[in-house]
Amino acid sequence: MPEQLAYLDHAATTPLRPEARAAMLSWLGERFGNPSGAHRVARTARQAVDEARDAVAEAVACQPGDVVFTSGGTEADNLAVRGVHAARPGQVLCSAIEHDAVLGPVASVGGDTVPVDERGVIDLDALAGALAPGVTLVSVMAANNEVGTVQPLPEVAEVVRHLAPAAALHTDAVQAAPWLDLPGLVAGADLVSLSSHKLGGPQGVGALVVRRGTPLRAQALGGGQERELRSGTHNVAGIAGFAAALRATLATRDETAARVRGMRDRLARGLVAAVPGTVVTGAGGGPGRLPGCLHLCLPRVESEALLYLLDEAGVCASAASACASGAQQASHVLAAMGVPAERSRGALRLSLGWTTTEADVDHALATIPAAVARLQAAAA
Repeated sequence: MPEQLAYLDHAATTPLRPEARAAMLSWLGERFGNPSGAHRVARTARQAVDEARDAVAEAVACQPGDVVFTSGGTEADNLAVRGVHAARPGQVLCSAIEHDAVLGPVASVGGDTVPVDERGVIDLDALAGALAPGVTLVSVMAANNEVGTVQPLPEVAEVVRHLAPAAALHTDAVQAAPWLDLPGLVAGADLVSLSSHKLGGPQGVGALVVRRGTPLRAQALGGGQERELRSGTHNVAGIAGFAAALRATLATRDETAARVRGMRDRLARGLVAAVPGTVVTGAGGGPGRLPGCLHLCLPRVESEALLYLLDEAGVCASAASACASGAQQASHVLAAMGVPAERSRGALRLSLGWTTTEADVDHALATIPAAVARLQAAAA
């Protein structure tokens, strides 16, 4: 084991917040009720779920009854896409850089993608050209999970409402939730996906906000929980931890975002200066990119080899999404942004989060250039 460990993969998952751990503990021991029951033990569990529902509703600025708890962001995305299509069959559109949890369901119902520009921002003119009366769902993520680009969701909503007023608008806000003011960003969305473990909550729990009047057909049938939109016994411990992490995130979000953005920018400047030919991918700094995301393309190295050396040296990072069983695959996000294949082979995603420290940045600045130099020398 390396003496120092810099965890820079918060976009994949985040360390559990102490508030989440505390909220979960009793539900992993003496408290155990099934919220669907009628007796006092069950009612206590139902109260915990209802209080968590209130927390999610406050974070998104929706009604508590709009919140449908799921097993995570992937299930929320699938329920949104497949559920709307089942309730109102028609054409489905999404951006070309969506997470696979959206791209897969969209492809399964015969949907199409809308291109993005070199920053990863959706092409609003192309979206307008693709909209037609037969479109029933548009899905555009709030912020990208690889390069951190924040999408102009208010403008997307305006285009959709004007040209396809019957279409529902879904946004995957999984990456945006820890950093951005969701009420302002997702106000025009009918469906919003969230995931607990991206903001310091436990893995295996999330939510889909389904605003009233949105057509949606359940994909998991059974006991009729969650307004009959998602059957299955509630994960009370996970839901309680999710809510606690969300409250803790909102309480310190602006302060954390400013602190992390400063470290991210220092890391970017240091790596660009230390490794000639390095390109920072996607939108520039400021509101166009998530504070914790730094995506680079490093010259004359292969991502897989670089990640191996970094892991050996105690830097945890990734090349793209962490949802492919650890395999390093060509990034559809970089391809959609027009990044040349030669450049994308050296992709590196460094994602900072609420536990990141200046010492983590120092360790990365000392380790990454040395690893790159070692690989470049071996390839010369």
